[in-house]
Amino acid sequence: MILLENEPMCKHTSFKVGGPARYFVKAENADDLKAAFALAREKALPYFILGNGTNLLVADKGFDGVVITLAGEFSEIQDLGNGSFKVGAATPLGRFARTTLKQGFAGIHKLAGIPGTLGGAIYMNAGAYGQEIGTCCTMVTTIDADGNLHEHAANECAFGYRHSIFLRHCEAEGRSNPETIISATFQLPIAEGKSIADLEAELAECMAKRKASQPLNMPNAGSTFKRLEHGSVEMPTQIAPGYYIEQAGLKGYRIGGAEVSTLHANFIVNAGGATASDIKQLSEHVQKKVAEKFGIELHREIILLGEF
Repeated sequence: MILLENEPMCKHTSFKVGGPARYFVKAENADDLKAAFALAREKALPYFILGNGTNLLVADKGFDGVVITLAGEFSEIQDLGNGSFKVGAATPLGRFARTTLKQGFAGIHKLAGIPGTLGGAIYMNAGAYGQEIGTCCTMVTTIDADGNLHEHAANECAFGYRHSIFLRHCEAEGRSNPETIISATFQLPIAEGKSIADLEAELAECMAKRKASQPLNMPNAGSTFKRLEHGSVEMPTQIAPGYYIEQAGLKGYRIGGAEVSTLHANFIVNAGGATASDIKQLSEHVQKKVAEKFGIELHREIILLGEF
């Protein structure tokens, strides 16, 4: 187990902002993870499980708790045969998606461009281009703070749009989830009527769309706001937050070093020297202006950690 104190979280988030974590633990196996939980318990501190930090905004003051990131055995992909895979929570989602694509399996190949880990993807039920990680998931294995393992069948995980039971539990517990995702099992279908080259072409098309429409060259945390359940009174079928943000004239709007992307309005970027406070204030300004103009309430997709 690697243990650091007062570790700057700006080194571990895609926004490149955030103050220090009181303790930062890199756990490479179950014993390390249990030791990290014991540390949090001994110090009477909350803990937070960190994936790739690609959907996270850490406060400028940092996090007075234990940040735990998984590595080592939690990064393994086990091929169980016939399209069944058991995947560690620290495995990059892109690596898993490409591994299955190369074997001719469909279901998650379009998710290869998502920069997070498998655990984070399950937690948020990540998705893109008509695919979601929860669709092909059959089982999620977790560990609680006492070191007990639990298995959750997919129908117990309450997968929905950017939602799972693990996210709900975390929100209820104030960011210290009572159970930590350590692996998930999947059953993927053979791509009927499609070759591996066809799947690669579909992925290439998705990656090209992502590159053309998203500010990948600037620090960001992906979509800032969740897709709407329904649109405005005037446009009830328009559920893309970016549309309303752009129509509110907010593309390019800045607070400090934080900017609403000029390429995609549902992205806030660190345009240089941004603080976490800048980013949070800008997201709140966007929410206020869209609500005033369209009567729509935008909900953040990005997770906040620490005291703002």
